[in-house]
Amino acid sequence: MSIQADFEDAVHRSRSLPKPSNEDLLRLYALYKQATEGNVQGEKPGNPFDIVGNAKYAAWENLQGLSKEDAMRQYIDLVNSL
Repeated sequence: MSIQADFEDAVHRSRSLPKPSNEDLLRLYALYKQATEGNVQGEKPGNPFDIVGNAKYAAWENLQGLSKEDAMRQYIDLVNSL
């Protein structure tokens, strides 16, 4: 299988994970965004009370420079470990 096919399979399987932690969900989100869109795009949420939006943006921003393929591999590994 190709890395893309493995990634798509992991994305499908991630939807049925038994209650991952918030930290794991945030990591999955950031890796997914990096794998599908590349480096963080758009403006950082301006509302300091948007805790979830700010956390998601920061998690994705921390992956800046990680290649799409490496993000896919890390996503697959994380889903497999959960």
